[in-house]
Amino acid sequence: MSFEHKEILLTGGSGGLGALICRQLTDEGAVVTVLDRATPVQPVRFLGHDLSTAPGLEAAAADIAKYPWDLLINLAGIQYFGPVEDQALEHLLASYMVNLIAPVRLTQAVLPRMKQNGHGRIVNVGSIFGSINFAHFATYSSAKAGLRGFSQALRREMSGTGIGVTYVAPRAVRTALNSAKVMEFARLTKMNMDEPEAIAARIVRAVREGKNEAYFGFPESAFVRLNAILPGVVDAALAANDRKAAQLFLA
Repeated sequence: MSFEHKEILLTGGSGGLGALICRQLTDEGAVVTVLDRATPVQPVRFLGHDLSTAPGLEAAAADIAKYPWDLLINLAGIQYFGPVEDQALEHLLASYMVNLIAPVRLTQAVLPRMKQNGHGRIVNVGSIFGSINFAHFATYSSAKAGLRGFSQALRREMSGTGIGVTYVAPRAVRTALNSAKVMEFARLTKMNMDEPEAIAARIVRAVREGKNEAYFGFPESAFVRLNAILPGVVDAALAANDRKAAQLFLA
């Protein structure tokens, strides 16, 4: 796929990883629109909306339904790291809204025009955490697992319409999304973390090549397959790191 003159909507395009993806797409000739709460660094069209609330999401859906998009890239995300019982209700709701409900609702908003035009692509940026569901990332992992399931179901539903669906799953990326405790957890467990420049390039390449799914990082990508068939083995492999994480939250 060539990005030349393609109309691309990118959610979360004002963040560190999003800005890199936005720059690469515009460098390749795409016409990028960023949907975010914060104004993007790049001089691109900007739609300011808050995807963490139902009214904000519905306003965003109504806004984007006005335009004929070639690609929708659902990148926006938020994260909670800690005991699940300590996550505030407001953050719990926002986490599922941004990470799962928003991609589904925005997909609903762009599909009618894509179907009418006979082409398009939905790109959902998930996480390895959506296939290897990590302790202390319960809501983030489960939302990303839902996004993976939605992507697979949507791909089957769009068969024969000319609309493709790409699900990409990076492992941990060194961005501002990670709190100080996440970074301490990464240090204690020697967690692999990729630089955002490399992940931005891999996401864009997966979209350019029209891939259905792409999982980034080894051995994490191998653990995805292992966890699907032998989750007990992965439980045992992660147990020591889970105990280290728990220590970070002791009073």
